[in-house]
Amino acid sequence: MTDAPQRLRSNRPIVVVSNRGPVTFDFAPDGSPVARRAGGGLATAIGNAIVGTDTVWIAASLSEADRQVAGEGLIESEGFRLHLLNIEPGLFAPFYNTIANGTLWFLHHGLFDAGRRPRFDRRFHDAWSAFREVNDLFTRAIADEAPEGALVLVHDYHLSLVGSSLAAVRPDLNSVHFHHTPFCGPNALAMLPDAIAGELMLGLAGFDACGFQSPRWAQAFESCAKSVLGTSPATFVAPVAVDADDLAGTVVSATCRDALDELNEQVGPRNLIVRVDRIELSKNLLRGFLAFDDLIETHPEWRERVVFAAFVYPSREGLLEYQAYRLEVEGLVRRINDRWRTPTWEPILYDPSDNYPRSIAALCRYDVLLVNPIRDGLNLVAKEGPLVNQRNGVVALSREAGVWDELGGAALEVNPFDVAGTSDVLHAALSMGPADRERHAGSLRQRASARTPNDWYLEQIHALDDHEPGGDRS
Repeated sequence: MTDAPQRLRSNRPIVVVSNRGPVTFDFAPDGSPVARRAGGGLATAIGNAIVGTDTVWIAASLSEADRQVAGEGLIESEGFRLHLLNIEPGLFAPFYNTIANGTLWFLHHGLFDAGRRPRFDRRFHDAWSAFREVNDLFTRAIADEAPEGALVLVHDYHLSLVGSSLAAVRPDLNSVHFHHTPFCGPNALAMLPDAIAGELMLGLAGFDACGFQSPRWAQAFESCAKSVLGTSPATFVAPVAVDADDLAGTVVSATCRDALDELNEQVGPRNLIVRVDRIELSKNLLRGFLAFDDLIETHPEWRERVVFAAFVYPSREGLLEYQAYRLEVEGLVRRINDRWRTPTWEPILYDPSDNYPRSIAALCRYDVLLVNPIRDGLNLVAKEGPLVNQRNGVVALSREAGVWDELGGAALEVNPFDVAGTSDVLHAALSMGPADRERHAGSLRQRASARTPNDWYLEQIHALDDHEPGGDRS
């Protein structure tokens, strides 16, 4: 059954490439490396489609145990055929922290504070050289591992330069790049040094096709390509889907049921607003909490009748901006709780632990799910919530999330920058009558379940169906 996606419209071998792989390793007490399935949307989205097949997955070593295993060459673990690259930490750090997360992530999500950042100094240019070198290491690994005429599926902004170098060394291969994030527009791209903007777009133009979560991001990419290169490579839109079976398995697990019982005990009969996010600047946590504060102030009828449960866990703490943001978020939560709490009511339940079953339990229980990113490639939580929710919960969704294109007709629209407007949406969602709630929830479930992870995987392969090995990429 797992071979079916490859046979459907292509019998060519497949190689998957990403910075983070589907398996990670830790050291056992005896010092031996032990494998475990990695978290993350990519491993979940296509893992079941390729596990047990001949597909090779190439990824970076992210732990000391990973690096030990990388020395063994191609390995088989947890049903995957895995090639881990052993990248020197001194090379990986500027690749990952300075360029991928510190520059490209900020660029594509519109997060730069232009009065202060970006500053493209000598350190940045040295880091870009490291970014190029790591991309070249991935290219060489693909060239070594890919069978003749293979289809290569490369994932995310970390590996934006692979396309052109891979086409040069292995013209028999066809490759697709899938961008999980938004893509910036030409004005934002123009902030990059001209030579680097050109190198970035040439790298992406080297792929046979570039995929995106939303038509908006595809159009932005095409505009950037035409602005810098005068032309654009082929693009396609294929939003990632939720693995409903995997999600259902978590819901019925003992761990999730226990977490739901605990949450029900904490919340009692009150209404529950939920958010599940990383503590990430683009997720817009501060404005979400400020909107809740405004809700309690302007609608006193909700005092002691609603709880905001925030399941938000730290992210990218190697970057100073993220360290400062976490402190700001935690400080705001304390101030709001100090302002409004009573002996029997804690307005915000703040949980910074990365506890997946507890997060899913919260999605089962919410009356309102707040998803208000400044900008987001997709946002799977907005799809997961309606599929597991047991209370006909309403989704308050930012129009700047890629998933708005799929759920916008059923979710309540949020302007992520409008705190007062977000407060009004929360009030409207909490005030909605049973019939309207049922109608909204049913429409959300239908839209969220319309696609499967296998659909998404196949769309990447189908994007290359019309390309012969070594075909023209222009």
